[in-house]
Amino acid sequence: METPLVLTIISPDRPGLVDALSGAIAKNSGNWLESRMCKLGGQFAGILRIGVAEENKEALLSDLGKLESKGLKITVESTQAIVVEEGEETIEMEILGQDRPGIVSQISAAFAKHNVNVEELSTGCRSAPMSGEQLFEATARIRIPSSCELSELRGDLEKVAEDLMVDVSFLD
Repeated sequence: METPLVLTIISPDRPGLVDALSGAIAKNSGNWLESRMCKLGGQFAGILRIGVAEENKEALLSDLGKLESKGLKITVESTQAIVVEEGEETIEMEILGQDRPGIVSQISAAFAKHNVNVEELSTGCRSAPMSGEQLFEATARIRIPSSCELSELRGDLEKVAEDLMVDVSFLD
């Protein structure tokens, strides 16, 4: 039986980090299922989901622990299958506007108010083409419970967008 695990990693960025990690997983017949990794502020950070046979789990954990000597900090958590409630809807959205503190905080507060789950969030800043001002941009995949009134969520997000002078758009 395959055991699902979620790993988080962080290390000063350098070549060979993914190779070291994938080597330990492959050595123990683990299956790399999905991941998100990137360089942030000189650090290489990531999260990944793997599967490993129960009889190989302890050896894998030992091999992952040995990677600390190479500068990788790894946290391993057991996980379970995702249960989606009937009537839940997954929506993707984009946020774009002049960068300022509080954008993520206010958007996420609106999500929390409506019990919306953030499944994936990617954010960044870039220079605006004409003005050179810093633009904040984000994409999010959110899961909306059946108890959430979508029109109310949209209304709350539109209020936040107006206050922050950002555009919030749902991708259909």
